[in-house]
Amino acid sequence: MIRVLLADDQALVRAGFKVLIGSDPDLDVVGEAGDGREAYEAARRLSPDLVLMDIRMPQVDGLEATRLICCDPGLASTRVVILTTFETDDYVFQALRAGASGFLLKDTDPADLLAGIRVVAGGDALLAPSVTRRLIEEVLNTPGVDGGRPAGSAAVDLERLTEREREVLVLVATGLSNEEIAKALYMSPLTAKTHVSRILSKLGARDRAQLVVIAYETGVVNPGGRSARA
Repeated sequence: MIRVLLADDQALVRAGFKVLIGSDPDLDVVGEAGDGREAYEAARRLSPDLVLMDIRMPQVDGLEATRLICCDPGLASTRVVILTTFETDDYVFQALRAGASGFLLKDTDPADLLAGIRVVAGGDALLAPSVTRRLIEEVLNTPGVDGGRPAGSAAVDLERLTEREREVLVLVATGLSNEEIAKALYMSPLTAKTHVSRILSKLGARDRAQLVVIAYETGVVNPGGRSARA
C-alpha cells in the first residue's frame, strides 16, 4: 500500500484527488493539508510514502514545504511530487533543487497520475523528457530565477564519474529511462541501472530528479538537452 499525503489550499481540488487516488486499491490517502506548514507537520506525523504538493499555497508555499520535508532526516523515505499548472509556475526547477522527485500537471490524465505516483513511490523520478526539457529551459532562461550553474561541490564530485557514467548522466538529464539509456548506449537495462545507481551514490543525489539538476547546474548538459561537448 502506497500512503499519500495531499497538500493543496483548495479543498475541492484535494477532494477530487482523494476520490481518484482512493479508487485504486494499492493507494491510500492518509492525510490532507491546506498549506505548506500543515503539509510538513502532517508529513512528520504520518510519514507518508509520497506527498502531492501544490506549489502555490498561503503562509508557507510548496517550495519551502518541499525543502523542509526533503531536508528532514526523519522523512528520508518520503518523496515529494509537485502539482503544477506548468505555464505559470516558475518555481518548479527550484523545487527540484530542494529535493522534489518530479512534477505532475494538474490536468494530467487520471491514469497517468496514478501511474506517476507508483513510479515515484518506487524510487524513480517523474521526469518525462518532453516536459522536463521545456520546463528547465524556460526556468534557466527566466530573469531573476535562481537557475544558474554555480561552481561548487557538484562540479568537484563530477570528477569522480567515469567517462561512461558521464554519458549516462547526460541521458538521465534528458529524461531517458534505463531501458532507453540501454538502447542508446548499446548495453543491457541492468547495466544501465547499475550505472545510474553508481552515479547517484557518487554524487550523493536523492534520485534521478536531482541528477537532472546537477547536470544542468554544472553544465554537463546545456539548455536544449545537449551535452556540453556537443
